[in-house]
Amino acid sequence: MSTSKDEIRAGFGINHELVGEYDKTLAVKCLNGTFVGQVNDEVRVFRGIPYARQPVDFRRWKRPEPAPDSDKVFEAYYNGKTPVQTQIDSERASYYPQGEDCLYLNIWSSTDFENKAVMVFFHGGSYGWGGTADPLYNGHNFVKAHPDVVMVTVGYRVGLLGFVDFRYIEGGEAFPDAPNLGILDQIEALRWIKKNISSFGGDPNNVTIFGESAGGGSVSLLPIIKDAKGLFNRVIAQSGSVALTFSKEECRDYTMKLIDGAGVENMNDLMKLSENEIIALNTRLDLDNNFPQRDGRLIPEDPYLPYKNGATADVDMIIGTNSNELNYWIGELGGIVPFRFGLPVKLENDLKRLTKADKARVKKFMDNQSGHSMWRIAELYNEVMFRLPAIKQAEFHSQNGGNVYMYYWREPSAIMFRGACHAVELAYVFGNTDETIYTGTPADKELSELVMNIWSSFAKTGNPSTEGLEWAEFDSLKRATMVLEKQPELSYDILKAQRRLLSPLLKYMINASYTKLDYNVPFVRKSAVKIAAIAAVGTAVALGIRKLLKK
Repeated sequence: MSTSKDEIRAGFGINHELVGEYDKTLAVKCLNGTFVGQVNDEVRVFRGIPYARQPVDFRRWKRPEPAPDSDKVFEAYYNGKTPVQTQIDSERASYYPQGEDCLYLNIWSSTDFENKAVMVFFHGGSYGWGGTADPLYNGHNFVKAHPDVVMVTVGYRVGLLGFVDFRYIEGGEAFPDAPNLGILDQIEALRWIKKNISSFGGDPNNVTIFGESAGGGSVSLLPIIKDAKGLFNRVIAQSGSVALTFSKEECRDYTMKLIDGAGVENMNDLMKLSENEIIALNTRLDLDNNFPQRDGRLIPEDPYLPYKNGATADVDMIIGTNSNELNYWIGELGGIVPFRFGLPVKLENDLKRLTKADKARVKKFMDNQSGHSMWRIAELYNEVMFRLPAIKQAEFHSQNGGNVYMYYWREPSAIMFRGACHAVELAYVFGNTDETIYTGTPADKELSELVMNIWSSFAKTGNPSTEGLEWAEFDSLKRATMVLEKQPELSYDILKAQRRLLSPLLKYMINASYTKLDYNVPFVRKSAVKIAAIAAVGTAVALGIRKLLKK
């Protein structure tokens, strides 16, 4: 059974400075202090290590600064605070104490080995939720199974404090980095890791970054950002791609809602708000949030372009999606009924943007599917929100010198109607098979062991093949794809007809015009807001509705 919210809350503590005697066998000296961890079953864990100055007071909405050097000794027993966010059941870290001082990371390392491969995980949550306190991301079982790997999980700013464009607010010009602070936090964490991870037995020249959903989007973006060059070698993008971004125009709506909801007139007023007032403001903004902005400064206006021109060729990559991604939002929307009735409304309004020829493509796709119309629509969005963007990213990477491997996750959840939904693979990846929040029942341990072997093999060598499972690289001709389930197999160009039919719709995903839609269907209204914000994954691809109005 999954760890409960109460258990997560009960795990909160504050790491204090240590004066006097301490266990030097569990102490690791870093540039910004000596951190004393704990050990369990030959795995050392260091929780809540600050990797930057905390973005509080005058640093609110500013790019992260390196953590100051220190000769002091600190406990590393507790997770750092969760970044400010709205509490929702599916993001258990949201029930851990929140705060602006949230730039911390956790490290798991065995008591043996040196120069170990380093794996750095960035959590998901639509860039508005999530945190390292989620027990699903506990690295103990992975490192216990693979003691030649160091595991790191990173907290970064999300939502109101991590991704907001202030250009429309008086004084906003002093906060030019605000639209992408969460990504800048991730880069600062990678800089800290580069400088300090060898003290934990890790090889700073063999770093793999991986993440799911927004985390998958993050690790897809980091290779195209100049400031992140040289900080990692490999990428594993789970259910995320560079398509999970917004244009400047798309980010404007959130800013306008912020202005209306905050009751302030300028940035000085916003900066004067206390942390508790910021948390309350975030709640008043309900479930809206932004994605990273294609600002032309940090992130190119065309995020595929660096993949097209070979700028990412030095990075090895695994990228993949799940066969029933969209079914995750059955839970977010409150059940199968709002999911069933909300999807047709979403599709009807998305179709208004399409040309006549592209509408015909959608109709042909729907006619070729079987089963209830709800599942036909869901499969359409599985393709345009997740699989096709991932395939396009893999194509460009492969065509321009990059090594890339593709997977398609098909092992289902036991929760009714979910199938192989978004996030279902996480329990397998981390070896936390008893965390059943997405799987419904304990994950299959044999499959989990295989997936951990694949992920660790890739991190160590750049090749995900394991004993008895040979994995060919993806290319635009053969399109080798590993189908991950209890009996995994390497397939070629799976769902070929769907890919060919729907690929032209990719043009709607980046730099699409944004139209605010006004619908007043009572049972859809709240659900559609959740589709747009909790599941902003869909909206970022521009075929999705960013939100439907509430009264």
